[in-house]
Amino acid sequence: MAKTSPAAIWLMRAIFAGLALLIMFFHLLPLDTIPRRWSPPDFLLAMALAWSSRRPDFVPPLLIAMVMLLADLLFQRPPGLWALLVLLACEFLKSRLSTHRETPFLGEWVAVSIVMIAIALLNRMILGILAVDQAHIALILVQVVMTIAAYPLVVLISQSLFGVRRLSAADAETLGARL
Repeated sequence: MAKTSPAAIWLMRAIFAGLALLIMFFHLLPLDTIPRRWSPPDFLLAMALAWSSRRPDFVPPLLIAMVMLLADLLFQRPPGLWALLVLLACEFLKSRLSTHRETPFLGEWVAVSIVMIAIALLNRMILGILAVDQAHIALILVQVVMTIAAYPLVVLISQSLFGVRRLSAADAETLGARL
């Protein structure tokens, strides 16, 4: 049965924010002084998309926007662009929740992968139009591919450690208007 009490929902929201801060902390640690030739996966994006597509009541739009805006500021990206794109992607996945409920994991993975590719392309296109310096396209492609490959791991960890499972039809009826 889904965790429907308000206290449990707020606890999961706090866990999401805490995990996001932990991901940002480890991303900012200076472990290597030599620039890498590859980009690591964007676990923050994968986690936001996984939680949004599985339990949208755990990640309200304001929480996603604040976490992603903080990530933009800390990672020295153009403030707000990536946050807006991720927020739109999460809301798109939330709107398709009823169709995801019956699909197997592979279908969810393909849908989330297409959304990740669309986010990366839109981000690159908007930054190109605004003439903002960008990383080489190969680094962006490697990061998108690695994020897509890491998505099942993020879902597995979210499901096994934090109980972020897909809503069944009965659980969705129980939550009612909160979705």
